[in-house]
Amino acid sequence: MNDAQSPISRSATTTVPEFSTVPNAPASSDLALVEQLATELTELGFTMKGIAALVGEAATAALERDEIMPALVATATASKDEQGLAAAVRLWLLGQEVAESTVAAALPAVGVAGLSGLGLIEPGTASGSVRAAVDLRPYGWVNGPEEEYEIWVASDLGAHQRPGPLRKDHVLGIGQASLTLARNVVRQPVDSALDLGTGCGIQTFHLLTHAAHVTATDISERALGFTRFNLVLNSPVLGLNPNQLDQRVSLRRGSLLDPVAGEEFTLVVSNPPFVITPRHRGELAAEQYTYRDGGLAGDDLVSGLIQALPEVLRPGGTAQLLANWEISGEAAWDARPRQWVSSGTEAWFLQRDQASGEEYAQTWLRDSSQVSAIEDYVAAYADYQADFASRNVTAIGFGYVWLRKPQFPAQEPWLRFEEITYPLESPLGPYWADAVQRRDWLAQAGLSTSHLVVADDVTEERHQRPGAEHPGIILLRQGAGFRRTNLLSQELAGFVSACDGDLSVQQIIGALAMLLERDDADFTSQLLADVGNLVLDGFLLPSFVAGR
Repeated sequence: MNDAQSPISRSATTTVPEFSTVPNAPASSDLALVEQLATELTELGFTMKGIAALVGEAATAALERDEIMPALVATATASKDEQGLAAAVRLWLLGQEVAESTVAAALPAVGVAGLSGLGLIEPGTASGSVRAAVDLRPYGWVNGPEEEYEIWVASDLGAHQRPGPLRKDHVLGIGQASLTLARNVVRQPVDSALDLGTGCGIQTFHLLTHAAHVTATDISERALGFTRFNLVLNSPVLGLNPNQLDQRVSLRRGSLLDPVAGEEFTLVVSNPPFVITPRHRGELAAEQYTYRDGGLAGDDLVSGLIQALPEVLRPGGTAQLLANWEISGEAAWDARPRQWVSSGTEAWFLQRDQASGEEYAQTWLRDSSQVSAIEDYVAAYADYQADFASRNVTAIGFGYVWLRKPQFPAQEPWLRFEEITYPLESPLGPYWADAVQRRDWLAQAGLSTSHLVVADDVTEERHQRPGAEHPGIILLRQGAGFRRTNLLSQELAGFVSACDGDLSVQQIIGALAMLLERDDADFTSQLLADVGNLVLDGFLLPSFVAGR
């Protein structure tokens, strides 16, 4: 690799590509060695299917819950032909020490020296043994019927693999939050995307499947080192030239939007450090968990980010992220988030969970394994409660945020704040995209002259007292996507039953008005508004969208 083919380190004293040799992170400067590693991992069967076949379905499911004992038992009884794969699983997934000779036999071309040079293993406590320096595991996803991807992802070892407090600059691996965000993002072709707070690169890997260029930022140099290694290791699958990564990916170090000031993107994706953590006078950045703590009090980091994001969005550009928000006193959960939306920006906040201050403190104290002594736990727990009390915080909400910078500033911005706590379809991204398209169609089309049909996943449910002439409750239930339930009035139920695409909206409303002897304007306007909400939520669809 020559200087013209790669970015240069900030030190300007070496031609080694930036972030390819970061202390305590996997090294990606030796492209041939990384390529050889990928080849041998494939030959070894260190894949999702290979590991599942080795340890079994139950142990595989347990690994997803960070429970390693079932897989430990399974690898201990591996056959002679499975010894190499079992060694890799024990090493990188289970955090066990493995004999050097076993590792050398499993990956002969890369060898113990090569794995050590890449920063993937280190000497064990027992003579002649090695242990994992990082977590390395296969990860896969599906974008569509003909788009399946499988890669390997390196990140820091978790507390279940290496007991004790996590590093303050811990690089998080494939967690539930990052998976949730990846499944929520609308996967449409874009020219430029920003992964803000990339961590080990999970969102960037997904973005590369539909974005011409991705900029990945993080405040942690180690995180960018992990991301670069993962990009090089998986370059064939991700469509990258490892000699010229910068053709499609730009890695930048800095806080939040600082590294991209003055730039604009079509899509921004972020799992920011949104965890609310008590701050202390004189606290140093090195004392904070960079993967989760933004260093600001309360939810100030999230509020500032949401207000600033439109500055880096192109007209029509969108942002999708996860967030926490504080709920004070008896105020509604969306009282604070509503204040964060910049003027002219469209926003959709979906609260998925709400925790009391006590529950929240317990969750995040357990997350980092930072307190083992009871007196330390009590002190840290008390800090949380005092912090929440100082702002009258009674609960913390968690949810999904979608923002859009309107294509035309004069357009009336769309704001939606809703709470859904039951399970949703996964991945949710396609349904999110459909909902936004329906909203745009409603804003531009004439609903009255449109022909509607009932969506295929919608069913009707009626409840009535025995002997009653009419049902007392009529519900529409959605079987996919957001899986909403809508309570219908008698007239709205009558409207829905007539939606087979033959009659227009105004024709159906006119027929109902005659049947019910309701020719007043309020009847028509209210029913039209209710029909619009059913379209927005996907219960009813324009006949041309449904293909009827």
